Amino acid sequence: MLELFLQIFTKANVTFMLKGLGMTVAIALFATIISMFFGTILALIRTYSTGKWKWAGTLVAAYTEFFRCTPNLLWILWIYFTVKGNKIAVSVFAISLFTSAVMAEIFRGGLNSIPKGQFEAAQSQGFHFIQTLWYIVLPQTYKKVIPALLSQVITVIKDTSFLKMVDVTEFMRNCAVVMGSIYDVRGMTMLFAFEAICYFAICFTLSCVVRSYQKTLVTA
Repeated sequence: MLELFLQIFTKANVTFMLKGLGMTVAIALFATIISMFFGTILALIRTYSTGKWKWAGTLVAAYTEFFRCTPNLLWILWIYFTVKGNKIAVSVFAISLFTSAVMAEIFRGGLNSIPKGQFEAAQSQGFHFIQTLWYIVLPQTYKKVIPALLSQVITVIKDTSFLKMVDVTEFMRNCAVVMGSIYDVRGMTMLFAFEAICYFAICFTLSCVVRSYQKTLVTA
């Protein structure tokens, strides 16, 4: 068993797999940042579009519901085969397209939790609508949605495993390459355990951060 372990987890193999893990984290990070930006914009449009701009809110609602109710893998595959360009950039775009819809609903929930009196108080101090959003509403919204936001980041990290289907050099794909040279069930089990431990270490750490933050909110 030890001999099999040493045969699989050579320095070259471990370095190759951890390089894929680094790519997984990088893709998840960039996709999260992009999704937060567009998710915030979508949430603002859907929440505050009234009057002649009500159609914009309707379009955003259609976008968010459509993407939230369809599989992420479907969009990864569709974009991969229809959009030409760097694989990593296309992958980030594909994940962001889906995750932005989820982020939009998270931020919309935070925006709806802000009392309407905040706008009246800001207006009495001479703030216009954009200033009220930037200085008063959005800071409170981000603070409220941090637990849900971090939970979604965990989902994004796990969703990067779908990129194995389009041959992006992320963690699962690199592990699959190593597994291609293993013809022993025990060796495959070891490799699967290694993958699970790596994902668990990252996602559990983020989960602990979420729980710790939630406790601070309760005691604050």
